[in-house]
Amino acid sequence: MPTPSPVADAVTLSTTSGRRRKSSGGDLFGKGGAWAFVVPAAVVVIVFLIVPAIWTLYLGLTNRRLYGLEAIHPEYVGLDNYRAALEDDKFWRSLATTVRYVVGSAIIGQATLGFTLAWMFRNWTSWVRRAFELLIVCAWIIPGSVVAYLWRAFLDEDGTLNSILPGNTNWLIDHPMLSIVVFNTWRGTAFSMLLFGAALNSLPPSYLETAKLAGASTWQQLTGVVLPSIKGYILTNLLLISLWTFNDFGPFLLIGGGLGRRTEVLSVFLYNEALSPTPSSGTDRRSPRS
Repeated sequence: MPTPSPVADAVTLSTTSGRRRKSSGGDLFGKGGAWAFVVPAAVVVIVFLIVPAIWTLYLGLTNRRLYGLEAIHPEYVGLDNYRAALEDDKFWRSLATTVRYVVGSAIIGQATLGFTLAWMFRNWTSWVRRAFELLIVCAWIIPGSVVAYLWRAFLDEDGTLNSILPGNTNWLIDHPMLSIVVFNTWRGTAFSMLLFGAALNSLPPSYLETAKLAGASTWQQLTGVVLPSIKGYILTNLLLISLWTFNDFGPFLLIGGGLGRRTEVLSVFLYNEALSPTPSSGTDRRSPRS
């Protein structure tokens, strides 16, 4: 009796696998079943993303207001709104403030501190690590208005920080940008810490063990093994926290929209312009809350 060749066995196995794929999995629900999975997600994207985006573009071409005659009978004004924004010095100052806020509190603050905490906690005892992670996550899940009130009490001229440090600095007035950067870093670090913690846990232990056997220092292990291996996580984290911070309204909760517009990020600028009876009037419409 002839012995089957390896090639024949491979062909037989491939044919059998193909039959199994045809009889299960791919055609289990058919094309109608596939659409049943796609349509709900597509409806959500269309209703909550595409339609609002198109509606926003349309509003930008009209003089519609939140109140007044223009709210009832808006008129088409073309690109006048966009032209006015690009010619407004306050818009560009607000954009520059927003960029500094994003770079300082998200990219440098949250990402760096989050990775540092995740790297530091990786070898800690399990229950101690969980306890510290829980404390850090609490800062993330507490409502923003509550966090802003706590930080106002902490940074106030008669607040907790001045009772610890020498001097009598009014941090919210003298150093407003530093205040909102530290505030947002403290509030949002938990997300970066959790994401980087998951990334480090997914890293095979053999990678670092091999690097140690090769005589690599901790810094060499970090820059030559860890960071290249989790670069996908790093890019995802930077993208998400940058988008969230770019649209953040936290500075208004902490300081308000005044202080000579020194902390007026784009979200606060748009809020002030939308609610002002005379947009782009060149005067501050809000002052720091007492």
